[in-house]
Amino acid sequence: MKRLIALFLSVCLISMLAACSSEGAESSSGSESGTISTTGSQSETESKTEETDTDTSEETDNKTADSDNISSGSNILVAYFSCTGTTEQIAGWIADETGASIYEIIPETPYTEDDLNYNDSSSRANQEQADSSARPAISGSVENIEQYDVIFLGYPIWHGQAPRIISTFLESYDFSGVTIIPFCTSHSSGIGSSAENLHDLCSDTVTWLDGQRFSGDATESDVVEWVESLELPESEVHTVGEFDFETKTVLLNSGYEMPIMGLGTYSLTDEECAVSIAALLEAGGRLIDTAYMYGNEAAVGQAIRNSDVPREEIFVITKFYPNQYSYAADAIDAALEKMGLDYIDMILLHHPGDGDVEAYLALEQAVTDGKVHSIGLSNWYVEELEEFLPQVNITPALVQNEIHPYYQENDVIPYIQSLGIVVQGWYPLGGRGYTSELLNDETITAIAESHGVSSAQVILRWNLQKGVVVIPGSSDPDHIRENLDLFGFELTDEEMEQINALDRNEKHDWY
Repeated sequence: MKRLIALFLSVCLISMLAACSSEGAESSSGSESGTISTTGSQSETESKTEETDTDTSEETDNKTADSDNISSGSNILVAYFSCTGTTEQIAGWIADETGASIYEIIPETPYTEDDLNYNDSSSRANQEQADSSARPAISGSVENIEQYDVIFLGYPIWHGQAPRIISTFLESYDFSGVTIIPFCTSHSSGIGSSAENLHDLCSDTVTWLDGQRFSGDATESDVVEWVESLELPESEVHTVGEFDFETKTVLLNSGYEMPIMGLGTYSLTDEECAVSIAALLEAGGRLIDTAYMYGNEAAVGQAIRNSDVPREEIFVITKFYPNQYSYAADAIDAALEKMGLDYIDMILLHHPGDGDVEAYLALEQAVTDGKVHSIGLSNWYVEELEEFLPQVNITPALVQNEIHPYYQENDVIPYIQSLGIVVQGWYPLGGRGYTSELLNDETITAIAESHGVSSAQVILRWNLQKGVVVIPGSSDPDHIRENLDLFGFELTDEEMEQINALDRNEKHDWY
Protein backbone atom coordinates (compact mmCIF):
# COMPACT_ATOMS: atom_id res chain seq x y z
CA MET A 1 0.00 0.00 0.00
CA LYS A 2 2.81 2.41 0.87
CA ARG A 3 4.48 1.67 -2.46
CA LEU A 4 1.23 2.42 -4.31
CA ILE A 5 0.87 5.71 -2.50
CA ALA A 6 4.42 6.65 -3.34
CA LEU A 7 3.97 5.75 -7.02
CA PHE A 8 0.74 7.72 -7.18
CA LEU A 9 2.51 10.76 -5.80
CA SER A 10 5.72 10.38 -7.75
CA VAL A 11 4.85 13.11 -10.23
CA CYS A 12 4.25 15.55 -7.39
CA LEU A 13 7.40 14.46 -5.67
CA ILE A 14 9.65 15.40 -8.58
CA SER A 15 8.73 19.06 -8.42
CA MET A 16 8.51 19.16 -4.64
CA LEU A 17 11.87 17.52 -4.12
CA ALA A 18 13.46 20.23 -6.22
CA ALA A 19 12.35 22.64 -3.53
CA CYS A 20 13.87 20.32 -0.94
CA SER A 21 17.22 20.46 -2.74
CA SER A 22 17.28 24.24 -2.89
CA GLU A 23 16.22 24.50 0.77
CA GLY A 24 19.02 22.25 1.89
CA ALA A 25 21.62 24.13 -0.12
CA GLU A 26 20.41 27.45 1.23
CA SER A 27 20.50 26.22 4.81
CA SER A 28 24.05 25.01 4.40
CA SER A 29 25.62 27.97 2.68
CA GLY A 30 23.32 30.93 3.16
CA SER A 31 23.01 30.94 6.94
CA GLU A 32 24.67 29.64 10.06
CA SER A 33 24.16 25.92 9.98
CA GLY A 34 22.97 23.91 12.92
CA THR A 35 22.47 26.79 15.30
CA ILE A 36 19.91 27.69 17.92
CA SER A 37 17.54 30.24 16.44
CA THR A 38 14.65 32.37 17.61
CA THR A 39 12.75 32.75 14.37
CA GLY A 40 11.61 30.37 11.70
CA SER A 41 10.15 30.78 8.24
CA GLN A 42 7.80 28.04 7.19
CA SER A 43 7.31 28.66 3.48
CA GLU A 44 7.75 25.23 1.92
CA THR A 45 6.47 21.69 2.37
CA GLU A 46 7.78 18.30 3.41
CA SER A 47 7.41 15.69 0.67
CA LYS A 48 9.93 12.90 0.36
CA THR A 49 9.63 9.13 0.29
CA GLU A 50 6.55 8.35 2.43
CA GLU A 51 6.20 11.92 3.71
CA THR A 52 3.66 13.76 1.53
CA ASP A 53 2.23 17.01 2.80
CA THR A 54 0.11 19.78 1.36
CA ASP A 55 1.76 22.98 0.18
CA THR A 56 1.87 25.97 2.47
CA SER A 57 3.26 29.44 1.91
CA GLU A 58 2.31 30.85 5.28
CA GLU A 59 5.12 32.29 7.35
CA THR A 60 4.78 31.97 11.09
CA ASP A 61 6.43 34.12 13.69
CA ASN A 62 8.10 31.78 16.15
CA LYS A 63 8.26 33.38 19.56
CA THR A 64 10.89 30.84 20.51
CA ALA A 65 13.28 31.24 23.39
CA ASP A 66 17.01 30.98 22.98
CA SER A 67 19.77 31.50 25.53
CA ASP A 68 18.22 34.89 26.39
CA ASN A 69 15.15 33.22 27.91
CA ILE A 70 15.62 29.78 29.41
CA SER A 71 13.06 28.05 31.61
CA SER A 72 14.63 26.84 34.83
CA GLY A 73 13.60 23.35 35.86
CA SER A 74 12.14 22.50 32.45
CA ASN A 75 14.58 23.81 29.87
CA ILE A 76 13.10 22.79 26.52
CA LEU A 77 14.71 22.37 23.12
CA VAL A 78 12.90 21.60 19.87
CA ALA A 79 15.37 19.82 17.55
CA TYR A 80 14.19 18.89 14.08
CA PHE A 81 15.32 17.72 10.66
CA SER A 82 13.29 19.15 7.79
CA CYS A 83 13.62 19.02 4.04
CA THR A 84 10.99 21.28 2.56
CA GLY A 85 9.31 22.95 5.50
CA THR A 86 6.52 20.88 7.04
CA THR A 87 8.50 19.44 9.96
CA GLU A 88 9.98 22.90 10.40
CA GLN A 89 6.51 24.39 10.70
CA ILE A 90 5.42 21.84 13.31
CA ALA A 91 8.66 22.47 15.22
CA GLY A 92 7.98 26.20 15.16
CA TRP A 93 4.49 25.76 16.56
CA ILE A 94 5.81 23.54 19.37
CA ALA A 95 8.49 26.09 20.23
CA ASP A 96 5.94 28.89 20.12
CA GLU A 97 3.67 27.02 22.53
CA THR A 98 6.38 25.94 24.98
CA GLY A 99 8.76 28.91 24.86
CA ALA A 100 11.54 26.53 23.85
CA SER A 101 14.80 27.03 22.04
CA ILE A 102 14.76 25.68 18.50
CA TYR A 103 17.56 23.89 16.63
CA GLU A 104 17.55 22.73 13.03
CA ILE A 105 19.49 19.55 12.29
CA ILE A 106 21.18 20.40 8.99
CA PRO A 107 23.06 17.75 6.99
CA GLU A 108 26.67 18.58 6.19
CA THR A 109 25.91 17.45 2.64
CA PRO A 110 22.43 18.67 1.66
CA TYR A 111 20.04 16.22 0.06
CA THR A 112 19.46 16.71 -3.67
CA GLU A 113 16.46 15.71 -5.77
CA ASP A 114 18.28 12.58 -6.93
CA ASP A 115 19.27 11.75 -3.34
CA LEU A 116 15.59 11.63 -2.39
CA ASN A 117 14.26 9.64 -5.36
CA TYR A 118 12.04 7.08 -3.66
CA ASN A 119 11.83 4.88 -6.76
CA ASP A 120 15.60 4.58 -7.21
CA SER A 121 16.98 1.93 -4.87
CA SER A 122 20.47 3.38 -5.32
CA SER A 123 19.49 6.89 -4.21
CA ARG A 124 21.28 8.27 -1.18
CA ALA A 125 18.21 8.33 1.06
CA ASN A 126 17.24 4.77 0.16
CA GLN A 127 20.78 3.53 0.70
CA GLU A 128 20.97 5.23 4.09
CA GLN A 129 17.63 3.87 5.22
CA ALA A 130 18.66 0.35 4.17
CA ASP A 131 21.85 0.62 6.24
CA SER A 132 21.21 0.73 9.99
CA SER A 133 24.80 1.89 10.56
CA ALA A 134 24.54 4.92 8.25
CA ARG A 135 25.21 8.19 10.06
CA PRO A 136 25.00 11.28 7.81
CA ALA A 137 27.18 14.09 9.15
CA ILE A 138 25.52 17.12 10.73
CA SER A 139 26.65 20.69 10.13
CA GLY A 140 27.02 22.57 13.42
CA SER A 141 26.02 21.52 16.90
CA VAL A 142 23.86 22.47 19.87
CA GLU A 143 25.70 24.78 22.24
CA ASN A 144 25.20 24.11 25.94
CA ILE A 145 23.14 20.96 25.39
CA GLU A 146 23.35 20.26 29.11
CA GLN A 147 20.95 23.11 29.89
CA TYR A 148 18.00 21.25 28.36
CA ASP A 149 16.03 18.58 30.18
CA VAL A 150 13.14 18.23 27.70
CA ILE A 151 13.76 17.75 23.98
CA PHE A 152 11.12 17.56 21.27
CA LEU A 153 12.66 15.63 18.37
CA GLY A 154 11.07 16.06 14.94
CA TYR A 155 11.61 14.34 11.59
CA PRO A 156 9.84 13.21 8.42
CA ILE A 157 9.09 9.50 7.97
CA TRP A 158 11.34 7.74 5.48
CA HIS A 159 10.39 4.14 4.75
CA GLY A 160 8.49 4.00 8.01
CA GLN A 161 11.51 5.16 10.03
CA ALA A 162 13.32 8.30 11.13
CA PRO A 163 16.05 9.44 8.71
CA ARG A 164 19.48 8.20 9.75
CA ILE A 165 20.58 11.77 10.47
CA ILE A 166 18.37 11.57 13.56
CA SER A 167 20.55 8.67 14.73
CA THR A 168 23.60 10.89 14.18
CA PHE A 169 22.03 13.59 16.35
CA LEU A 170 21.12 11.23 19.19
CA GLU A 171 24.58 9.70 19.28
CA SER A 172 26.33 13.08 19.27
CA TYR A 173 25.34 14.06 22.82
CA ASP A 174 24.84 12.62 26.28
CA PHE A 175 21.10 12.80 26.94
CA SER A 176 21.24 11.10 30.33
CA GLY A 177 18.32 12.20 32.48
CA VAL A 178 16.64 14.02 29.61
CA THR A 179 13.02 13.53 28.50
CA ILE A 180 12.72 13.12 24.72
CA ILE A 181 9.39 13.59 22.95
CA PRO A 182 9.44 12.53 19.27
CA PHE A 183 7.12 13.85 16.59
CA CYS A 184 7.03 13.09 12.88
CA THR A 185 5.43 14.30 9.68
CA SER A 186 3.99 11.73 7.31
CA HIS A 187 1.27 11.23 4.69
CA SER A 188 0.07 7.95 6.15
CA SER A 189 2.59 6.15 8.36
CA GLY A 190 2.18 6.49 12.11
CA ILE A 191 5.14 7.29 14.31
CA GLY A 192 5.17 3.69 15.56
CA SER A 193 8.48 1.92 15.51
CA SER A 194 10.26 4.95 14.06
CA ALA A 195 10.42 6.35 17.58
CA GLU A 196 10.86 3.07 19.44
CA ASN A 197 13.86 2.16 17.29
CA LEU A 198 15.62 5.31 18.46
CA HIS A 199 15.56 4.33 22.12
CA ASP A 200 18.62 2.09 21.95
CA LEU A 201 20.71 5.00 20.66
CA CYS A 202 20.51 6.69 24.05
CA SER A 203 21.28 5.62 27.60
CA ASP A 204 18.69 3.87 29.74
CA THR A 205 18.33 7.02 31.83
CA VAL A 206 16.54 8.84 28.99
CA THR A 207 12.77 9.08 29.42
CA TRP A 208 10.88 8.67 26.15
CA LEU A 209 7.31 9.93 25.93
CA ASP A 210 4.88 8.68 23.30
CA GLY A 211 5.36 10.55 20.07
CA GLN A 212 2.90 12.07 17.65
CA ARG A 213 2.48 11.95 13.87
CA PHE A 214 1.26 15.02 11.96
CA SER A 215 0.06 15.09 8.37
CA GLY A 216 0.69 17.89 5.93
CA ASP A 217 -2.64 19.52 6.67
CA ALA A 218 -2.08 19.64 10.45
CA THR A 219 -2.98 22.98 11.99
CA GLU A 220 -1.39 24.94 14.78
CA SER A 221 -4.36 24.11 17.00
CA ASP A 222 -3.67 20.39 16.42
CA VAL A 223 -0.12 20.87 17.62
CA VAL A 224 -1.11 23.01 20.60
CA GLU A 225 -3.72 20.46 21.67
CA TRP A 226 -1.08 17.70 21.59
CA VAL A 227 1.48 19.74 23.52
CA GLU A 228 -1.09 20.60 26.18
CA SER A 229 -2.01 16.94 26.54
CA LEU A 230 1.58 16.17 27.53
CA GLU A 231 1.18 18.15 30.77
CA LEU A 232 4.72 19.47 30.63
CA PRO A 233 5.82 21.01 33.93
CA GLU A 234 5.29 24.73 34.06
CA SER A 235 8.29 26.52 35.45
CA GLU A 236 9.35 29.99 36.33
CA VAL A 237 11.29 31.72 33.58
CA HIS A 238 14.90 32.43 34.47
CA THR A 239 16.43 35.01 32.19
CA VAL A 240 20.08 35.00 31.22
CA GLY A 241 21.86 37.87 32.94
CA GLU A 242 19.07 38.57 35.43
CA PHE A 243 20.31 38.39 39.01
CA ASP A 244 18.48 36.07 41.38
CA PHE A 245 18.90 37.69 44.78
CA GLU A 246 17.44 34.65 46.53
CA THR A 247 20.00 32.17 45.17
CA LYS A 248 22.62 34.95 44.79
CA THR A 249 23.42 33.69 41.31
CA VAL A 250 23.06 34.69 37.69
CA LEU A 251 22.37 32.42 34.73
CA LEU A 252 25.08 32.67 32.08
CA ASN A 253 24.38 32.20 28.38
CA SER A 254 26.50 29.04 28.63
CA GLY A 255 23.77 27.48 30.76
CA TYR A 256 25.76 27.58 34.01
CA GLU A 257 24.87 29.44 37.20
CA MET A 258 27.49 31.81 38.61
CA PRO A 259 27.54 33.53 42.00
CA ILE A 260 27.05 37.29 41.74
CA MET A 261 29.66 38.20 44.35
CA GLY A 262 32.96 36.66 45.31
CA LEU A 263 36.65 37.27 45.86
CA GLY A 264 39.28 38.81 43.60
CA THR A 265 42.76 37.51 44.30
CA TYR A 266 44.80 40.15 42.48
CA SER A 267 48.01 40.92 44.46
CA LEU A 268 47.38 38.17 47.04
CA THR A 269 50.43 36.05 47.72
CA ASP A 270 50.11 32.29 47.93
CA GLU A 271 49.65 32.21 51.71
CA GLU A 272 47.33 35.24 51.74
CA CYS A 273 45.39 33.74 48.90
CA ALA A 274 44.85 30.41 50.67
CA VAL A 275 43.72 32.11 53.89
CA SER A 276 41.42 34.48 52.01
CA ILE A 277 39.77 31.70 50.02
CA ALA A 278 39.26 29.67 53.19
CA ALA A 279 37.54 32.70 54.76
CA LEU A 280 35.41 33.20 51.64
CA LEU A 281 34.25 29.59 51.51
CA GLU A 282 33.58 29.48 55.25
CA ALA A 283 31.41 32.60 54.92
CA GLY A 284 29.39 31.07 52.09
CA GLY A 285 31.15 32.73 49.16
CA ARG A 286 31.61 30.52 46.12
CA LEU A 287 33.12 32.73 43.39
CA ILE A 288 36.91 33.03 43.05
CA ASP A 289 38.72 35.15 40.45
CA THR A 290 42.37 34.58 39.65
CA ALA A 291 44.67 34.90 36.61
CA TYR A 292 47.89 33.55 35.21
CA MET A 293 49.57 36.91 35.85
CA TYR A 294 48.55 36.91 39.52
CA GLY A 295 50.92 34.02 40.11
CA ASN A 296 48.57 32.36 42.60
CA GLU A 297 46.61 29.83 40.53
CA ALA A 298 48.29 26.95 42.35
CA ALA A 299 47.32 28.44 45.72
CA VAL A 300 43.73 28.83 44.53
CA GLY A 301 43.57 25.20 43.48
CA GLN A 302 45.13 24.02 46.72
CA ALA A 303 42.68 26.04 48.82
CA ILE A 304 39.77 24.54 46.88
CA ARG A 305 41.07 21.00 47.29
CA ASN A 306 41.65 21.57 51.02
CA SER A 307 38.08 22.81 51.49
CA ASP A 308 35.15 20.69 52.56
CA VAL A 309 32.98 22.55 50.04
CA PRO A 310 32.09 20.29 47.08
CA ARG A 311 33.99 21.27 43.95
CA GLU A 312 30.81 21.69 41.90
CA GLU A 313 29.63 24.45 44.26
CA ILE A 314 32.71 26.59 43.63
CA PHE A 315 33.01 28.80 40.55
CA VAL A 316 36.61 29.45 39.50
CA ILE A 317 37.61 32.10 36.97
CA THR A 318 41.11 32.46 35.61
CA LYS A 319 42.52 34.62 32.81
CA PHE A 320 45.13 34.20 30.09
CA TYR A 321 47.59 37.02 29.43
CA PRO A 322 48.40 38.01 25.82
CA ASN A 323 51.80 36.34 26.05
CA GLN A 324 49.88 33.04 26.31
CA TYR A 325 47.64 33.59 23.30
CA SER A 326 50.01 31.92 20.85
CA TYR A 327 49.89 28.65 22.80
CA ALA A 328 46.43 28.88 24.36
CA ALA A 329 45.64 25.17 24.06
CA ASP A 330 48.75 24.28 26.07
CA ALA A 331 48.00 27.10 28.51
CA ILE A 332 44.61 25.55 29.26
CA ASP A 333 46.22 22.25 30.17
CA ALA A 334 48.86 24.06 32.21
CA ALA A 335 46.20 25.95 34.20
CA LEU A 336 44.31 22.73 34.91
CA GLU A 337 47.50 21.06 36.08
CA LYS A 338 48.63 24.03 38.15
CA MET A 339 45.30 24.28 39.96
CA GLY A 340 44.86 20.52 40.18
CA LEU A 341 41.29 20.74 38.91
CA ASP A 342 39.40 18.48 36.50
CA TYR A 343 37.77 21.50 34.87
CA ILE A 344 37.82 25.28 35.08
CA ASP A 345 34.49 27.04 35.37
CA MET A 346 35.53 30.00 33.25
CA ILE A 347 38.58 31.27 31.39
CA LEU A 348 38.81 34.85 30.14
CA LEU A 349 41.26 36.53 27.79
CA HIS A 350 42.91 39.17 29.99
CA HIS A 351 42.79 41.99 27.42
CA PRO A 352 42.99 42.44 23.65
CA GLY A 353 46.29 41.46 22.08
CA ASP A 354 47.90 39.77 19.10
CA GLY A 355 46.37 36.37 18.48
CA ASP A 356 43.38 36.95 20.75
CA VAL A 357 40.88 35.52 18.23
CA GLU A 358 42.93 32.35 17.79
CA ALA A 359 43.29 32.04 21.56
CA TYR A 360 39.53 32.39 21.98
CA LEU A 361 38.93 29.69 19.38
CA ALA A 362 41.19 27.43 21.46
CA LEU A 363 38.97 28.19 24.45
CA GLU A 364 35.95 27.22 22.36
CA GLN A 365 37.57 23.85 21.68
CA ALA A 366 38.24 23.45 25.40
CA VAL A 367 34.52 23.94 26.02
CA THR A 368 33.77 21.18 23.52
CA ASP A 369 36.35 18.97 25.24
CA GLY A 370 34.83 19.61 28.67
CA LYS A 371 37.98 21.21 30.08
CA VAL A 372 36.29 24.59 30.48
CA HIS A 373 32.61 25.28 31.11
CA SER A 374 32.32 28.94 30.12
CA ILE A 375 34.53 31.47 28.38
CA GLY A 376 34.69 35.23 28.18
CA LEU A 377 36.73 38.40 27.93
CA SER A 378 38.28 40.97 30.21
CA ASN A 379 38.86 44.62 29.32
CA TRP A 380 36.86 44.57 26.11
CA TYR A 381 34.69 47.59 25.42
CA VAL A 382 32.14 48.45 22.73
CA GLU A 383 34.55 49.05 19.86
CA GLU A 384 36.64 46.01 20.73
CA LEU A 385 33.57 43.78 21.03
CA GLU A 386 32.12 44.95 17.72
CA GLU A 387 35.35 43.95 16.00
CA PHE A 388 35.92 40.73 17.95
CA LEU A 389 32.54 39.01 18.18
CA PRO A 390 31.98 38.41 14.43
CA GLN A 391 35.22 36.41 14.36
CA VAL A 392 34.25 33.82 17.00
CA ASN A 393 31.56 31.16 17.33
CA ILE A 394 30.61 31.14 21.03
CA THR A 395 29.28 34.36 22.49
CA PRO A 396 31.28 35.24 25.61
CA ALA A 397 29.42 34.38 28.80
CA LEU A 398 31.10 37.22 30.70
CA VAL A 399 32.92 40.48 30.11
CA GLN A 400 34.95 41.70 33.07
CA ASN A 401 35.90 45.40 33.16
CA GLU A 402 36.92 48.06 35.64
CA ILE A 403 33.73 49.43 37.19
CA HIS A 404 33.28 51.61 40.29
CA PRO A 405 31.41 54.82 41.17
CA TYR A 406 34.17 57.00 39.72
CA TYR A 407 34.32 54.94 36.49
CA GLN A 408 30.86 53.62 35.78
CA GLU A 409 30.83 52.57 32.11
CA ASN A 410 27.19 53.57 31.83
CA ASP A 411 27.38 53.34 28.04
CA VAL A 412 29.26 50.03 27.99
CA ILE A 413 27.32 47.97 30.55
CA PRO A 414 23.92 48.15 28.78
CA TYR A 415 25.56 47.31 25.45
CA ILE A 416 27.23 44.20 26.83
CA GLN A 417 24.08 43.11 28.63
CA SER A 418 22.02 43.59 25.46
CA LEU A 419 24.14 40.85 23.88
CA GLY A 420 23.14 38.36 26.57
CA ILE A 421 26.56 38.69 28.22
CA VAL A 422 26.95 39.11 31.98
CA VAL A 423 29.09 42.02 33.20
CA GLN A 424 31.56 41.67 36.05
CA GLY A 425 33.41 44.56 37.67
CA TRP A 426 36.97 44.50 38.89
CA TYR A 427 38.24 47.26 41.17
CA PRO A 428 34.65 47.67 42.47
CA LEU A 429 36.00 49.64 45.45
CA GLY A 430 38.23 51.85 43.31
CA GLY A 431 41.43 49.82 43.22
CA ARG A 432 44.72 49.99 45.04
CA GLY A 433 45.54 53.58 46.03
CA TYR A 434 42.02 54.84 45.42
CA THR A 435 39.92 52.77 47.83
CA SER A 436 40.21 55.12 50.78
CA GLU A 437 38.99 58.14 48.81
CA LEU A 438 36.02 56.23 47.43
CA LEU A 439 35.00 54.69 50.74
CA ASN A 440 35.09 58.13 52.35
CA ASP A 441 33.10 59.87 49.65
CA GLU A 442 30.45 61.97 51.44
CA THR A 443 27.59 60.74 49.27
CA ILE A 444 28.45 57.11 49.89
CA THR A 445 29.10 57.47 53.61
CA ALA A 446 25.75 59.24 54.06
CA ILE A 447 23.91 56.43 52.27
CA ALA A 448 25.81 53.84 54.29
CA GLU A 449 24.89 55.53 57.55
CA SER A 450 21.21 55.61 56.62
CA HIS A 451 21.22 51.82 56.10
CA GLY A 452 23.52 50.97 58.98
CA VAL A 453 26.07 49.33 56.67
CA SER A 454 29.60 50.10 55.48
CA SER A 455 30.56 52.20 52.49
CA ALA A 456 31.99 49.09 50.84
CA GLN A 457 28.65 47.33 51.17
CA VAL A 458 26.83 50.29 49.62
CA ILE A 459 29.17 50.31 46.61
CA LEU A 460 28.93 46.57 46.11
CA ARG A 461 25.14 46.65 46.43
CA TRP A 462 25.03 49.50 43.89
CA ASN A 463 26.89 47.26 41.47
CA LEU A 464 24.53 44.34 42.03
CA GLN A 465 21.47 46.50 41.45
CA LYS A 466 23.04 47.60 38.15
CA GLY A 467 23.45 43.95 37.19
CA VAL A 468 27.21 43.89 37.70
CA VAL A 469 28.89 40.93 39.41
CA VAL A 470 31.43 42.01 42.03
CA ILE A 471 34.78 40.47 42.99
CA PRO A 472 36.35 42.77 45.59
CA GLY A 473 39.82 41.76 46.68
CA SER A 474 40.76 41.42 50.33
CA SER A 475 43.02 39.45 52.62
CA ASP A 476 41.05 40.42 55.72
CA PRO A 477 38.54 37.71 56.75
CA ASP A 478 36.27 40.30 58.37
CA HIS A 479 36.17 42.37 55.18
CA ILE A 480 35.58 39.25 53.09
CA ARG A 481 32.55 38.35 55.21
CA GLU A 482 31.31 41.94 55.08
CA ASN A 483 31.64 42.02 51.29
CA LEU A 484 29.32 39.05 51.03
CA ASP A 485 26.67 40.52 53.33
CA LEU A 486 24.81 42.52 50.71
CA PHE A 487 21.24 41.27 50.91
CA GLY A 488 19.88 42.74 54.14
CA PHE A 489 19.26 46.14 52.57
CA GLU A 490 18.33 47.69 49.24
CA LEU A 491 19.27 51.04 47.74
CA THR A 492 16.41 53.29 46.69
CA ASP A 493 16.14 54.70 43.19
CA GLU A 494 17.16 58.07 44.58
CA GLU A 495 20.25 56.60 46.25
CA MET A 496 21.19 54.78 43.03
CA GLU A 497 20.96 58.08 41.17
CA GLN A 498 23.06 59.83 43.81
CA ILE A 499 25.85 57.30 43.29
CA ASN A 500 25.40 57.44 39.50
CA ALA A 501 26.07 61.18 39.74
CA LEU A 502 29.56 60.48 41.12
CA ASP A 503 30.86 59.26 37.76
CA ARG A 504 34.09 61.03 36.80
CA ASN A 505 35.05 58.74 33.92
CA GLU A 506 38.17 58.27 36.04
CA LYS A 507 39.89 55.02 35.11
CA HIS A 508 42.34 53.69 37.69
CA ASP A 509 44.19 51.19 35.52
CA TRP A 510 45.32 51.20 31.90
CA TYR A 511 43.45 48.21 30.52
